[in-house]
Amino acid sequence: MKEVLDLISEEVVRAFEAAEIDAKYAKVGLSNRPDLCEYQCNGAMAAAKEYHKAPIQIATAVCEHLSKSEMFESVEAVNPGFLNLKLSPSFLASYVTKMGEDTKRLGLDKIEQPKTIMIDYGGPNVAKALHVGHLRSAVIGESIKRIGRFMGNEVIGDVHMGDWGLQMGLIITELQLHKPELPYYDESFTGEYPKEAPFTVTELADLYTTASGKSKEDAAFKEAAMQATFELQNGRVGYQELLKQILSISVADMKANYEKLDVSFDLWKGESDAQPYIPDMVAKMKEDGFAYESEGALVVDVKEETDTKEVPPCMILKSDGASLYNTTDLATMVWRMQDYHPDKMIYVVDKRQELYFTQVFRCAKKTGIVPESTDLQFVGFGTMNGKDGKPFKTRQGGVMRLSALLQEIHDMMYEKIMANGTMTPEEAEETANVVALSAVKYGDLSNQASKDYIFDMERFTSSEGNTGPYILYTIVRIKSILNKFFGDTSADERAAKLAQFELMAPASESEKSLMLELVKFNTSIRNAYEETAPHKICAYIYDVANAFNHFYHETKILAEEDEQKKEYYIHMLDITRAVLETSIDLLGFKAPERM
Repeated sequence: MKEVLDLISEEVVRAFEAAEIDAKYAKVGLSNRPDLCEYQCNGAMAAAKEYHKAPIQIATAVCEHLSKSEMFESVEAVNPGFLNLKLSPSFLASYVTKMGEDTKRLGLDKIEQPKTIMIDYGGPNVAKALHVGHLRSAVIGESIKRIGRFMGNEVIGDVHMGDWGLQMGLIITELQLHKPELPYYDESFTGEYPKEAPFTVTELADLYTTASGKSKEDAAFKEAAMQATFELQNGRVGYQELLKQILSISVADMKANYEKLDVSFDLWKGESDAQPYIPDMVAKMKEDGFAYESEGALVVDVKEETDTKEVPPCMILKSDGASLYNTTDLATMVWRMQDYHPDKMIYVVDKRQELYFTQVFRCAKKTGIVPESTDLQFVGFGTMNGKDGKPFKTRQGGVMRLSALLQEIHDMMYEKIMANGTMTPEEAEETANVVALSAVKYGDLSNQASKDYIFDMERFTSSEGNTGPYILYTIVRIKSILNKFFGDTSADERAAKLAQFELMAPASESEKSLMLELVKFNTSIRNAYEETAPHKICAYIYDVANAFNHFYHETKILAEEDEQKKEYYIHMLDITRAVLETSIDLLGFKAPERM
């Protein structure tokens, strides 16, 4: 189904050509003066120089042809040469009717050439509890994944855990101090290693915290941890078996926490999974003449002539032969290309790592790990800050665990819901989970990913303003009206009745305003996909919610005496519900039945 803007553009192109003006000037966009018109074209002013005519003269000529179109209610040529367009109510009703014929896609066509896209997001470190710093990557990445799939692509999400490097050596060394008798430390051990992990997830986190603090003060302990890391990375069997136990415990805990966020991954791979690919990768880089020694380290030059800032070489191996994040990220690309042949890889990472990913991406392309045809995209996000403008902390000043943040917002929503006195504690508990998630995700996603933002718990949990709960209240209000109208009828019976209802041409400004927002659905979702920008969906549904609520407050829906008109209202409400529910699903949350 063509987008409204495309249909308008086609009509304007025909009018320009009929007026003997090149179609390249017939560009149409949303009006920046909605008080005057709905869409506008400024092409007459751009064409004036080429055709040696006054802009208003060109606009008037085009206007004469456009005025004959049934698509527009009015077309005006306005000094110095603007074309102001208003859509006809009957055209709007016809378009929204077509959207309602498929409430799963609402007329949005999938892309013609689907791609295989891998998204690297989440990035938690094993043995550490998820904290608020992990929120943005998970929430943004999940939404990008859902949008990509909705557009028809095969999208594969990989959590890409940090399960390699010094942190593993720290845990191994600290655990040995507590339990030296474990077989993992006996290099002569040939038996079967324990099936149960020698620690709980809480004990594992404590081991890491203790070891991390100790390494900053005790040089000998840090040296021992570095040696353990080296031995792990070079295949010491006992340490690798211990790593499996660390991963098993950590991943189970991560999955439980991500599930609370309604975030899921197709792959639970880590840096350790890339290790088998490193030797051959490094050998090929040397053989092809890309990698060379610099101050003992192995590096690849990635600077380009057009660089305005210094881009240092990409380090592949340290002087002691140890691998780095660069090494594992590049080796990860090797196995991704071998196993999945993606057309695109998206990395959702803190924007402060942009230089690092510039190095890695250039190195991957230069050395042939990734072909030129594969797109590598860095989606950098800003920090989530407290009201003081600094990175979000607990009231005591520590880093807040993600589970604690979600619980705090849940409790706040639970109290608000219970204060209404309309639900049992069990219903309120379930509803609070849903609404709290909307507050967190919408609060994050409504901001452009690259920008820092203030996480204001009071504002984000408010049912008024540009918030997740406000969007959900709007959806619940629509559902309530639909439920009252249809009663206890089944979903199939509702669908059958709705199929018989006809949309009328909007008779009031609030009706037309709502339809004008509904018809932007296709363009809004496509733009969010093409620009990798979930915040554009947030902006769109906020406008839809505002338009609906304005219509709701001005219109007697269930009390309407004209049965045909009432059915028209109900049909439009159901399409509005579908638009909002489809959109919030792409953002990663759902609406409850009641609030």
